[in-house]
Amino acid sequence: MKRLLAVLLFALAAAARPACAEIRIDVTRGTVEPLPIALTDFYGSSKAETDAGHQITSVVATNLENSGIFRIIDPKAFIQTAAEIRIQPRFADWRIIGAQALVAGSVATEADGRLRVEFRLWDVFAGQQLSGKAYMTQPDNWRRIAHIISDEIYKRITGETGYFDTRIVYVAESGPPNKRVKRLAIMDQDGYNSRYLTDGKSLVMTPRFSPVGPLVTYLSYGEGRKPRVYLYNIDTGRQEVLGSFPGMTFAPRFSPDGKSVVMSQSTNGDSDIYLMNLASRKVRQLTTAAAIDTSPCFSPDGSKIAFESDRGGTQQLYVMDAGGGSAKRISFGEGRYATPVWSPRGDLIAFIKMLGGQFYLGVMHPDGSGERLITKSYHLEGPTWSPNGRVLMYFKEATTGAGGRDRSAKLYAIDLTGVNERYVKTPIHASDPAWSPLIP
Repeated sequence: MKRLLAVLLFALAAAARPACAEIRIDVTRGTVEPLPIALTDFYGSSKAETDAGHQITSVVATNLENSGIFRIIDPKAFIQTAAEIRIQPRFADWRIIGAQALVAGSVATEADGRLRVEFRLWDVFAGQQLSGKAYMTQPDNWRRIAHIISDEIYKRITGETGYFDTRIVYVAESGPPNKRVKRLAIMDQDGYNSRYLTDGKSLVMTPRFSPVGPLVTYLSYGEGRKPRVYLYNIDTGRQEVLGSFPGMTFAPRFSPDGKSVVMSQSTNGDSDIYLMNLASRKVRQLTTAAAIDTSPCFSPDGSKIAFESDRGGTQQLYVMDAGGGSAKRISFGEGRYATPVWSPRGDLIAFIKMLGGQFYLGVMHPDGSGERLITKSYHLEGPTWSPNGRVLMYFKEATTGAGGRDRSAKLYAIDLTGVNERYVKTPIHASDPAWSPLIP
């Protein structure tokens, strides 16, 4: 991945001194009442700076609102102007309109053409500054600065790491069902800056980010339609084949240290889970049951692997030690369970449940307790966690065209409350999302 283009200059002088009345949202609870927050357009002394300030403010507002934790106050209610706030906020004016937090900033052009972007976050009721930072960046990098500012606000209010300065790798789909073109693509987490990574000559499936470094692993059907597992370097565009495996290979995922890939391999109607060391390319078989074992996923500490299996007669979820051995079943509800994905926090496993002609996205604790269904759809697949473990992204498919002969795939994101679902816009149909770690 590209190194951080925006350089943090310094924390602005009056920032971040503790106070007993400081605002804070506890996102570990259930449904959270959104915090009313006011964002003024970042001040600029020229039209170009004013335009950039408006764009930055718009992205920050969208990010915060999409999290479900913040309620953006209508700018028409503002009494004080952005220029006046640069001197000092009149907190009484902001209390009148119900704002609990206030964000203000400025954009200035330096002699070398770079932009200097400053922002301040204020606690309106305590009348104090919670955070203030300044960044230097190229003019075309303003959107990333907006994501970085959004993360800082999220962290300062919730106490947890944000997820806005991240990317999504996904499968971009086009063409008719019998000649589907599936290309690897990447975009910002909000759907912007989408670009293709592969040319579409080979069918790609199930991309997954490495937790360390700019690597993606994915499955591709190339020459002779044989499945191959690839590594793709996002920074350099270089890709290499991990191996051509007999039979069918599915769902490769990285280990938490990025040194291995776990996957399922099917031969003679049986599917087992295998682990490949990326340095030596040595492969070790982890399951041997006479069943279909697939969709393996490591726990964040690397000690366990969750997977789906029909070894008990129906499609259910299991957990075993990372080295293999006996597995413990953790799903016991009605229906079939699939695609377990461990939260980066380690506290939950997301899954897809099929019951009564519907697909459900749900979560449960690693021991199987606390199962909770978050959302449902006619066809819903491919859950992936935000790096802070508070949001899930996935894709939905729907039939389209005359007689339902075609289908569309779209990406959606939802927080753990299940209340705040949003559509993530992509240039064309999209499936199989995978969330990146935070960009270094």
